[in-house]
Amino acid sequence: MEKNFNFSGRLANLQEKISAEEVDAILITKAPNVAYFSGFRGDSTALFIGKNFRKLITDGRYTEQAITQAKNFTLVEQTEGLYKKIVEEIKISGCKKIGFEGLVMTVAQNSYLKKELPAVEFKSVTIDDLRQVKDSAEIANIREACDIADKAFKKVLNVIKPNVREIEVAAELEYFMRRLGSEKAAFETIVASGWRGSLPHGIATEKKISAGELVTMDFGAIYNGYCSDITRTICVGKASAEQKKIYNTVLDAQLFGLEIITAGKGGVEIDAAVRDRLTAAGYGNYFVHGLGHGVGLEIHEEPRLSKLSKCESLLANMIVTDEPGLYIENFGGVRIEDTVLVTNGKAQPLTRSPKNLIEL
Repeated sequence: MEKNFNFSGRLANLQEKISAEEVDAILITKAPNVAYFSGFRGDSTALFIGKNFRKLITDGRYTEQAITQAKNFTLVEQTEGLYKKIVEEIKISGCKKIGFEGLVMTVAQNSYLKKELPAVEFKSVTIDDLRQVKDSAEIANIREACDIADKAFKKVLNVIKPNVREIEVAAELEYFMRRLGSEKAAFETIVASGWRGSLPHGIATEKKISAGELVTMDFGAIYNGYCSDITRTICVGKASAEQKKIYNTVLDAQLFGLEIITAGKGGVEIDAAVRDRLTAAGYGNYFVHGLGHGVGLEIHEEPRLSKLSKCESLLANMIVTDEPGLYIENFGGVRIEDTVLVTNGKAQPLTRSPKNLIEL
């Protein structure tokens, strides 16, 4: 990761979390959190952080990489198993109460720690919330990931035509993104044409695209570890009156979302307002998911914009999606999505591809 990520600030926030949770140290095993706090991007790795120590535990495959990427950490190399070495390091530390990521660690892993360390108290803690507000370097990387996705969308429009399979469109999108600098696809690319558009997560299949069909594409790039997320729906040929009506209903809701996504508003409130707009248009029953989710080192992270959101107040520099959609069985579907930067005013779309209905 780049030098201008504010690792000292992140670690300071983590120390405050350690104090607030009243633990002696924290064990981090979730890969995105390992990367966020240390700069190290690899697997089979744990961070063990206390008030006076910061250790990165990994194996010989990553020794050189860890030395380069995690300069704020003492490297501990394991040769007989990650959790065996974690136990050894906890014993060395003398810590009696340790926080761990309870939503990440398996029951078997937790049971092993408790068996090997009967005198240590383990407390489940959540640290993902520390990643919600993005710093300037994170925003810059997400902007780049969005730019890559936008450019790939423009290129793939030359590929889509009758008799082309959905999987071909997905492959071309991912190829273009890689050529443009993406590390890999941010998630499994969705291409859903015709009747399959009613499937919100319609992963690309062998189905051939036909003239007159809507095609929904949901995809994203990863740049320097950070994700983008964009959905566009186009029509192959001229759209029918019904297709245009549904498309424009979704577009109206999506643009309305951009108007009301702002610092100070809650996730439930924003989702409800857009949902009410679709209901007033007569399509509320066809919007079956939340309005949006956070984007960063993970493609889906907090905060959420949904009925179940725990976010009572968005903060400036959070990054979320705005993605209303309508899914109608035997007709198809439309979704329009942007990755957006939350500000103290109107949300700023980071994905900039056209949102007028494109008829190829």
